[in-house]
Amino acid sequence: MRIVLDAIGGDLAPKEPVAGAVTAARELGVEVVLVGPADVLRRELAQHNAMGLSLPIVDAPELIEMDEHAVQAVRRKKQSSVAVGLRMVRDGEADAFVSAGHSGATMAGAVFILGRITGIDRPALVTVFPALKGTIIVADVGANTDSKPEYLLQWARMASLYAQLVLGVDRPRVALLANGEEDTKGDKLVQDAHALLKTSGLYFVGNAEPKDALVGDVADVVIADGFVGNLFLKGAEAVAKFAVKKVQRELSGSRVALRAIGGLVPTALLVATSKDKPRTLLAGLLGGTAVLAAVLAPAAVKLAKSLDYRAYGGVPLLGVNGITVIAHGKSDAAAITSAIRRAKESVDRGLVAAIAAEQAVV
Repeated sequence: MRIVLDAIGGDLAPKEPVAGAVTAARELGVEVVLVGPADVLRRELAQHNAMGLSLPIVDAPELIEMDEHAVQAVRRKKQSSVAVGLRMVRDGEADAFVSAGHSGATMAGAVFILGRITGIDRPALVTVFPALKGTIIVADVGANTDSKPEYLLQWARMASLYAQLVLGVDRPRVALLANGEEDTKGDKLVQDAHALLKTSGLYFVGNAEPKDALVGDVADVVIADGFVGNLFLKGAEAVAKFAVKKVQRELSGSRVALRAIGGLVPTALLVATSKDKPRTLLAGLLGGTAVLAAVLAPAAVKLAKSLDYRAYGGVPLLGVNGITVIAHGKSDAAAITSAIRRAKESVDRGLVAAIAAEQAVV
């Protein structure tokens, strides 16, 4: 399997993308084609032990800057890493494309160069997000900000297939993100999409509020307009980060207090008697704080890891004729490896063919 990596895309390029490619080639057994300025990539690759790994370099001298207009940049810069990499997928020279660079350019390039799957009006960005029980899939999270009910139905079908084929969910429950559970909730877009989903043949469980989607275990797939989905995703990330930082700050304060009193806890335990209630109480409280900190610290670390975007890799763009994965702009080597893994899983499961086959019969 050949996966093309935009090795010059992202805030930490080329160092982190190249490092991630080396790890992916070693751990996943895939060929990772590095696309970008050849001289730059050769120097960076030389910093790694890549003996026995397949990491060819394809020259793409033009760079799409983050402040450039996405559509214009893709059309004008035909030798950019995005354009060159996507053409390789289109022409059958590679199986998937991964980039942490200009996400707008990658989406525009995927539509222009790969084309849309027949029956898909608008591709959707689909992300895997941690919930209280496992994970949920959210679509769309930013590719479309002016949607029609038919688009949401198409995204629901694609996201359900993704959940089945890539994540192994047997019969995905599909919910529509709304401001209430009742069928009449939401704006006209949500209400019209609800009517379509209800007769779609999907396992549609109705509307879901954001809190229910994350902690209520009501759905495996959550569908929303790209603007709403992006706000839901960023809002959930913000709350989760706040919770982690708050716990860490409280634990840090407990440790400072315990260090300040030094050996007071064991001393109190030694001198306290049954008649010495205050000292016994002091020892119990301080000892309890230490135990609580010891218990909560690993939990806080585990929570932080579950929310780390690096573990989930990139976001697949569903609906185009080729596997395209968009990684976080600040992706380090671990995140790049995860994104390549996500692309490999999608290729292994025949995701594009499955979406095309389903669209042919609906």
